[in-house]
Amino acid sequence: MIEAKASRVLQSRLLTVVSVGLLSVFPGGWPRHAIAADKPDVSAIHGRIQVVTSFPDYRVKVVDSFADLHVQVVESFPDKPGRWQMVESFPDYKIQFVDSFPDFTIRYVDNFPGPQ
Repeated sequence: MIEAKASRVLQSRLLTVVSVGLLSVFPGGWPRHAIAADKPDVSAIHGRIQVVTSFPDYRVKVVDSFADLHVQVVESFPDKPGRWQMVESFPDYKIQFVDSFPDFTIRYVDNFPGPQ
């Protein structure tokens, strides 16, 4: 019983020392890049897009709501954010459609493409 209590006290002190040590290393809290991975700037993703099954530039999930980027598929002039011209060769970006762990999400629209 005494050993268990001593063990809990030791664990508590060790946790306190580690916490104080981390606060001294990161005085403003954990750095943002240590908490969440950086998402790509979706406003820069426009132009000629090729859909691939391996080695993509971005992994994308198509959703019906709360998308990071609204995409309008166009035949010409994919010169604004969210305007994509689907091509088979010489792409600006290669994307892979996935169901889990996407880099960002998209929603296909007819009007008003761009980041949301």
